[in-house]
This record gives sequence, C-alpha cells and structure tokens, in this order.
Amino acid sequence: MSNKTIVVTRPSGQARQLSEALQVSLLKSGFTSETSPQIISLPLLTIAPRGDDVLLGQISVALKTADLAIFVSPNAIECTMRLLERSWQDVSDRALSIGVMGGSSMAALKNHGIGIESNPTKIILPQSNAQWDSEGLWAELQSLNWDWSTKKVIIFKGEGGRDWLADTLKHAGAQLDAFSVYARVPLDLNSPLWTDIHEMDFAKSLWLLTSSEAVRYLGQAKLPLDLATAICPHHNIADAAEQIGFGEVFTCEPGDEALIAASQAWISI
Repeated sequence: MSNKTIVVTRPSGQARQLSEALQVSLLKSGFTSETSPQIISLPLLTIAPRGDDVLLGQISVALKTADLAIFVSPNAIECTMRLLERSWQDVSDRALSIGVMGGSSMAALKNHGIGIESNPTKIILPQSNAQWDSEGLWAELQSLNWDWSTKKVIIFKGEGGRDWLADTLKHAGAQLDAFSVYARVPLDLNSPLWTDIHEMDFAKSLWLLTSSEAVRYLGQAKLPLDLATAICPHHNIADAAEQIGFGEVFTCEPGDEALIAASQAWISI
C-alpha cells in the first residue's frame, strides 16, 4: 500500500462520488489496490436542507413572477427541488430560465430532468470551465443584454456564503430575492472521522479542497498543515488554504476531472 494519502473534504454524498471516480481513474492508470494511495473522506461540512412551510410558500410566490432563477451550487439545486416536490416547469406560469456556475450544477439539473424536457428549460452557464464562478456567470448574463431594471431574479443559496453576485445584480437594478435553502454544519472536532487524519503522514498527504468556508473551518483543527499539499479548483479557495497554513497550494481548473488529473500528477512526483 502506498504511504501517500488523499483527503477528500466534500460533504459525504459528494465525497463518495469523487472518491470512487478517483479510485477508478487510479486503477485505469496502472495503480493496484496495493500501490494506490489511501483515500480518506473528511466531510468538513454537512449540508442540512431547510424544509419549513413558510420558506416553501415564499419561494412558490416568488417563482410565479421571476424572470431568472440562479442556483449557486448543486446543493442549492438538490435542496430547492426537494422543497418544491414538483417539476421545474410547473413552478411558474411562464418559462423560467436558470443560471448556474459550473458543470456539477448542470449535472444536478439534468438529474432532475431540467434542461432535457421536450421544450427544454433555458440554462445559462459560463462557456469556459475556467470561468465557473460568480464572475463568470455574471459575464454570461451580461451577454443577454437585458434591462435589469425590468427583471426579477431569485438566488437559491446556503446560509452565509459569498454575496458578490447578489450585490452585482442589485447594483445593475434587478429586483432580487435570495433564499437560503440549506445550512452548512461543521464537522465536530471530536468526531471519530478525524482519527485517520491524526494518524497519517501529513508530509505525504494531499487535500482536495472545494469550499472556502470548509477550508476556514479546517484551520480551527490545529493540524500540521504546513507539511501538507492542497489542490483547489478556484483561486478564492487557494487563498483560504494559504491563509490557514498549507505548505504547498496548487490551483486546478474546476470540475472533478481536473481534480483527479491534478491528484494523479501529485502522486507521480
């Protein structure tokens, strides 16, 4: 068994998907179960969907007259659709376009049949995966040449988080409603899930970091991160990783394929 370790820090369900894809990719590349690095799941944040009737009523009313709905993450899509319990094209009296920031969100929409209907929902996505973020989506939205003062936009998000896009839309004149459809619950620092982390060789560990908030929470764990390496799919996450003391921080393109390719490059060093 390799003495290298890869730590996947996503919430449990998403971590399992990435871990399995990474393991399959390693085996295809010639690694065996004996030579492959150990992959540890450390869900730094757990997604807790909100499900109260008051929130559902507010969202249902807003959707009836909205021109655009923006989902900031796959979690926002999953939690919103769970709350609505109906197909997307039934939530409004007119066709309601959707804006998302990355490929994972596109996949989540497709899982709910959105964008692949007989008369497909229009989905707005930054064309280049190097621009899969709030700024990239805003650039794509500007290409529509809309008069934002006549538009009503809904943003589905988690509690807290970055408000850059919401502030930008308000500044452009849009009428905006933002709904927090989930909370992020930090992993208890006394959880047994930390056991493998405390026992591994940090100098031979690679951390896959996909959330700035999760990274900031990781900084509270008092770990020898100065010995460890991090890979981040966005410069904001990389900045957070540097701030909490990671020894080496690399940035890759967004998406699981890029994370896996970067992990394999690290393993081969």
